[in-house]
Amino acid sequence: MTTVDAYLDHLRVERRLADHTLESYARDLRALAAFAASTEQRLETLDRAALEAFVRQQMTRGLSPRSAGRSVAAVRGYYKYLVVDRRLERSPAEDLRPPRAWPALPKFLSLEEVDALIAAADVATPRGLRDRAMIEVLYATGMRVSELVGLRTVDLRLDAEYLTCIGKGNKERLIPIGEQATNWVRRYQQEGRPALVKSGSGKAQASPRVFLNSRGRPLSRVGFWKILKTYSRRAGLPDSVSPHVLRHSFATHLLERGADLRAIQTMLGHADLSTTQIYTHVLEARLRLVYDRFHPRP
Repeated sequence: MTTVDAYLDHLRVERRLADHTLESYARDLRALAAFAASTEQRLETLDRAALEAFVRQQMTRGLSPRSAGRSVAAVRGYYKYLVVDRRLERSPAEDLRPPRAWPALPKFLSLEEVDALIAAADVATPRGLRDRAMIEVLYATGMRVSELVGLRTVDLRLDAEYLTCIGKGNKERLIPIGEQATNWVRRYQQEGRPALVKSGSGKAQASPRVFLNSRGRPLSRVGFWKILKTYSRRAGLPDSVSPHVLRHSFATHLLERGADLRAIQTMLGHADLSTTQIYTHVLEARLRLVYDRFHPRP
């Protein structure tokens, strides 16, 4: 029997904790054991610095402040048990505390997940071409979904690889879109959009919008949400993928590669730099994990 199992038995028999609390503690301590294994240590040899690194890891993986507090309580109780049971002389978690809650970090996709999402569209069909072009543009620009579906043909400057859009407060901004997105939008305009216009019996001929639905009319926000959910499931991604997740992915990936925060602010259309600074928390948290994992003297 491991020390974790012994501790959980102690909580079950002597402390009479509720089953759901025991399950939560067991999950927290399994995560701690996995962390110890990743650093090639045993649970009994982890020191205070290692435990603090574990708590930071949990927070950066999306654990809520309340759940982080419970996880810290489980860790403190576990090491206190080891001291009482004379397996340790002193608990390294004696005054361990969860970090102060930071603003909720935006969810974002990895590069591999973005690639899988983009590749899910069947570009052999007009609708698939439209969907591929839309997802490419959304990730390439960080636009809001309302801005994306509101794009007009006159907003595109494909030869110069940029577009203009009207954002919040009716403010217009210019955004570069890059070669990949440019090529897919151009292909959609040449091969996909005419077929969608035709499917609408010519009713959409006068529509200024770039992206049309299967009836040849302007695609709605809800329509694009449904499209994105379909491809998300097809790519094996979480149900939480949304247009805003792609917007966050765009900003996070740019920041990770050294982009200036004010340039990102301009592309996202944030009125205040403090809104954009949430992405620095993502980067700081990930850098901290790298430091804890690889620095020889953390």
